[in-house]
Amino acid sequence: MALMSVAEALRQVLEHASPLATETVPLADGYGRVLAADLSALRTQPPVDVSAMDGYAVRAADVKSAPARLTLIGEVAAGHPFEGTVGAGEAARIFTGGVVPPGADTIVIQENTTRDGDVVIVNQASGLGRHIRRAGLDFASGAVLLAKGRRLNDRDLALAAAMNHASLPVYRRPKLAVLATGDELVMPGAQPGNGEIVYSNGYATMALARREGCDAIDLGIAPDRLPETIAAVQRARDAKADILVTSGGASVGDYDLVQKALAAEGLNLSFWKVALRPGRPMMHGRLGPMHVLGLPGNPVSSYVCGVLFLVPLIRRLTGRADWEPRLEAAQLGCDLPENDERADYLRATLKAGPDGLPVATPCPVQDSSMLAPLAKADCLLIREPHAPAASAKSRCTILKLDA
Repeated sequence: MALMSVAEALRQVLEHASPLATETVPLADGYGRVLAADLSALRTQPPVDVSAMDGYAVRAADVKSAPARLTLIGEVAAGHPFEGTVGAGEAARIFTGGVVPPGADTIVIQENTTRDGDVVIVNQASGLGRHIRRAGLDFASGAVLLAKGRRLNDRDLALAAAMNHASLPVYRRPKLAVLATGDELVMPGAQPGNGEIVYSNGYATMALARREGCDAIDLGIAPDRLPETIAAVQRARDAKADILVTSGGASVGDYDLVQKALAAEGLNLSFWKVALRPGRPMMHGRLGPMHVLGLPGNPVSSYVCGVLFLVPLIRRLTGRADWEPRLEAAQLGCDLPENDERADYLRATLKAGPDGLPVATPCPVQDSSMLAPLAKADCLLIREPHAPAASAKSRCTILKLDA
């Protein structure tokens, strides 16, 4: 199968990725969930005119010059409106959030007054409407304030609560199963023997998935034997995973058994091999409703493919409107040679630039086995296939990590 462009590979990964079923969750459980419908305000905020300060509710006509002596006729606390009307020469003590009483049309702040028994002396003139939050200042009933496809953050939950929503319509969380393969892999904490390496890929994959709103299942490590690999795939199906991510073993060597195991289960293969560095032996297909991504075994290749393909897939399944990778402009921090037929995703660090654009400097060594440079990287610096040589300070395109 010929090498496929990154854009075409992503198109095929997302081709059948429709948002999952919807459900209703309590407001307190809405953080990180994606709205399945527009959310309209169920009330006006504030519902009436209220005071923005502690002070006195008065008539502007009575305080247009100072000093002014006014008779105190009552008190207004938040949640306890004043039943009377403020007339000429009168004032009502009011606290922040209190309902502005009828007749009053401005608030004189406490600091600008002197109290003498039942008389309030206003020491500084004030104009109409001062320190009053008008009804509907924040929002009006019926206004759509949170749109379908939005992933809810902490501020959104505060807004939804103020809109008087006790529960939220959201898309179901995708379930992702992660399977590693390889006799050479041992779990972190073990003492690797001769020829063995510590397994790391799945931890990044599951963290990416959870960051994007997935529930992740760890299927562990399958040895390089076909029956055990098939059994692991079957466990993913039994768990009703929406996505199966495999790590390693997706090539065609004698010990690369993932494709064989998936084929035995009826995989509908979309592609294998992408014109991408790192990540060439990337695979995608479907096992019935389950999406399958076969990520390369090299840890950096696995991570880059997770960022480029798994993250957009999860976002589409969760119904997010902003599923597309957000590319940004930067300037090169060093010269780069011309590129070959594969798109390059270079691990790079960022620093502030003199003209407002960040400066992206690729890590000196780009080997796909090296996790230390990946951990230091702030972004992936993207070079298109056959890109010409580029000089330092020229424009480039980046994809920020952790975004």
